[in-house]
Amino acid sequence: MIRASLAAAALALASPAWADAAAAWRPVSAETGRIGDLAGLEQLARDFPNSGSVRLRLLNAQLDAGKADDAMASLAWLKARGYVFGAGAQAQIPGMLGDKAEAAKALLIPQAQVIAASDVVGSIPADAGLIESVLAPGPPGVFIATSVTRRALFISAGADQWVRADIADADDLTGIVADAARNIGWIASANVDGSQDQHAGFSGLIGLTGDAEGWKLLAAPQGAAVSDIAIGSTGTLYASDPLGGGIYLAAPGAEALTVLVPPGTFRSPQGLAVSEDGQRLYLSDYRYGIAIVDLASRSVSRLGSDVPVIIDGIDGLWRHGKELIAVQNGTSPMRISAFELSDDGMRVVSHRILEQANPAWTEPLGGSIAGDALIYVGNGQWDRYDKGKLKEDMESLPTQIRRLPLAR
Repeated sequence: MIRASLAAAALALASPAWADAAAAWRPVSAETGRIGDLAGLEQLARDFPNSGSVRLRLLNAQLDAGKADDAMASLAWLKARGYVFGAGAQAQIPGMLGDKAEAAKALLIPQAQVIAASDVVGSIPADAGLIESVLAPGPPGVFIATSVTRRALFISAGADQWVRADIADADDLTGIVADAARNIGWIASANVDGSQDQHAGFSGLIGLTGDAEGWKLLAAPQGAAVSDIAIGSTGTLYASDPLGGGIYLAAPGAEALTVLVPPGTFRSPQGLAVSEDGQRLYLSDYRYGIAIVDLASRSVSRLGSDVPVIIDGIDGLWRHGKELIAVQNGTSPMRISAFELSDDGMRVVSHRILEQANPAWTEPLGGSIAGDALIYVGNGQWDRYDKGKLKEDMESLPTQIRRLPLAR
């Protein structure tokens, strides 16, 4: 009977009935993260049907409540999407399911498939500190990296030679994009690491122009701490605040960032990408999925999917043709995915894993699209720092810049 039930579940997972249409986005907050009752988590899983994080919370509640059949369904859901539990959970879960223990073991992927598809194209010295993102502005071998802890840029000068470029009054530097049409590079500056400095740095976007003016400043609203950035074809900038939850924008010629989506809609918005037609903004809310902001109406919907995928745990997000390229460092195993979008841009119609469980990774972080490749930080070091300082007995490491081909 168990085998028959699992076979039926597998057929259901592969059928169009699992297709998930785009829907209105349910606002989330810190309170959403504290939902622990079974009914509340079941509703949350319906509202965010492609979130691995939500499904794991539901599984824990099902196991605690002794809902063995429901827990088996959640394990089947996770297996269909390639989720790999740690060794401790793999040992513990079957024992919580009584006579379904052997069937549960069959739903646990023993270990992650390693897909190491990128090459190291640069190494930033350890004294650059915590590197968050890297931009490849054009010339081969030229990279510009942002340092959170040094509050400076590090620019390659060939053969792994790096020059530090300080920006007066900058705070932690994170996201970076280039506006090639206007010859401006934009960098996000804000206190995102919780460091407690006596003098706060500038919070907003800093535009480096290369002329006598030096730079332009687009201040964020009071209390906002922007980090990831995207730019539309018209030069409009979009920035996310992973701490406060707001999304901000600045059209060309603007003197400050203004609110696009106010705090209270997203819990921790991260990467951003503008649709090919410039009408929509895609953004990753780290534990819930990808949201779509209609830039005309400012309404928010959830990206749906026609295929079984996990669409949360996304840090960096970029558009490459009809695909969204996502660094998923918040799922297991960590991976870099390509989500092909439907013609209307509202659903995922296919999914490719470009790289996964690379043994050289610690955690992949930010980067930029350069031609048909993603240039990204391969060994993020957030786990080595606390409030802007190295943890006890920790040392900073050189940061790998990696190149991942995106072509099919």
